Amino acid sequence: MPKRRSNGEVTGKRAASAAAKVLRDPKSSKAAKTAAASALTQRSNRK
Repeated sequence: MPKRRSNGEVTGKRAASAAAKVLRDPKSSKAAKTAAASALTQRSNRK
């Protein structure tokens, strides 16, 4: 079982993939990149 954050929520694989795409897109707004980064920090380290 993956380690979870204190709130018990972990970002899913599809959401993490979408967040990574937002971070790579130079046209993404600062707010979008902030939200994407937040989602990725909640991603499990499990591979």
